[in-house]
Parts: sequence; C-alpha cells; structure tokens
Amino acid sequence: MSIQVHQAESTAVVTIDRPDKLNALDYTTIDELSAWLDGATTDESIRSIVLMGSGDRAFSAGADIVCLAQSIDVGTVPALQDIVTRGQGLTRRIEQFPKPIIAAVNGLAYGGGCEIVEAAHLAVAADHATFAKPEISLGFPPPFGGSQRLPRHIGRKRALEMILTGDAVDAHRAHEMGLVNRVVPAAELLAAALELAVRIERHAPTAVHACLAAVTRGINLSIDEGLAVEAAWFATTVPTAGVRRGLDRFLSRAQ
Repeated sequence: MSIQVHQAESTAVVTIDRPDKLNALDYTTIDELSAWLDGATTDESIRSIVLMGSGDRAFSAGADIVCLAQSIDVGTVPALQDIVTRGQGLTRRIEQFPKPIIAAVNGLAYGGGCEIVEAAHLAVAADHATFAKPEISLGFPPPFGGSQRLPRHIGRKRALEMILTGDAVDAHRAHEMGLVNRVVPAAELLAAALELAVRIERHAPTAVHACLAAVTRGINLSIDEGLAVEAAWFATTVPTAGVRRGLDRFLSRAQ
C-alpha cells in the first residue's frame, strides 16, 4: 500500500507512504488515495481527514516523473488519460469531499503535492515546509488543477510568479499569500491539524457538509448564482437534527 491510515478519535490521518521517493504521486498512490476517499465518504466513524506525507522531508514531491515520462512517451491521448484525468480527478475529489480535509504539510509540497494542498479545504504547514510549481521546468503547465486553483486562492499575479518561475516559497510566505492557514513548529504539526479538526467536528456534520459545499460550489460563480447555491444548501439543513439541537442550545442559554 502506498497510503497508510490510522484513526484518531473521529479524524482519519492518511499518510502518503513513499518516503524514499519523497512521497511522489505515482499512479498507484493516486488510485489508492482516490479509492480510500470513496469509501470514507459514507463511513460515519470518520468526521474529518488529516492528509500528510511520511517522514519529515516531504508532504509530496508531486507526480512521479518516471510514470509521467512513460505516459508522455506513448503519446498525447495516453498522457491526458493517465496524468490529467487521474490527477484532476484526485484534486477534484479532495476539493468536493463532503467532510473537511486538512493538509498537514510536513516538508516540501511541489507540483502535484502543492496541488493537493490547494484542493484541500484547510492546510497547516510545518515551519520548514516549502511550496513550488516546478512543472514549467519540464515543459508543461500544472496538470492536476494548479493553473486554475492557485490563482483563485492567492491572486493571479502571485500565482503566475510561482507557476512561471518554478521557484519555491517558504511556509511563512505561503501563509502570507493564503495558501495555508497556519505555520507551526514541525513537532507540533499533527497536533495542530488534529486540534483544528476537533474545532470543526464540534458542529453538526450536516452543517459542516453544507458549509463546505456552498463555498466550494459558489466561489467560482457570480454573486447572484452563489447566493442561490447558499440558499439551496441552507434549505437542506432546515429539517436536520443539527439545526434543532443548535437552536435549542442557544435558546436555553438565552432564557
């Protein structure tokens, strides 16, 4: 297995486990992670996910270049299927996942690794983490969604500087740009990610799902379309037990 999973209370900690390859994303790893996420969708024992890399050197160095080169050598159609369809499928799965996914960035996050951070709902970085978009040095643009998500997250000019130069930025710069939520000492990384998960899990799962879906779906729409998405997800929560409990709790304190 290229991923390892253990559960801390109701948070699943998923580790990309290829430390000798700096946790590079070969096709097997992408497929295993995608399949695990499919199963976790309906696993009620899992309320949130922390995603990290094995060891302390890398979250993920990105796509496994050996796999990528083999597909490109065969031709454009296989390359699109093997690389783009698979990679965009994973990042889309992460971005649209109905439970919060927190990237715990325990080292370098390059290429596809950075694109996973972009797709994750939240991210905490160790203070030695670095982020880069080096695909241009291989002759192509980011293929896992990074040319689209990064500008939406940090702004067009800052994203283009990373994409066009391929230069790395450190964790503190990534935090300044809005790519990660927090920077912590490496020894505190997992604890910080789990603590963030607990702060989310205190709320009703139906509310968490609705908030995730409304933001993810609405962010790329016009404001009027986005407001309609917000209204639709609000409507899904009205009859839920989470709303009833939340209102009862508030009203009992107000009396």
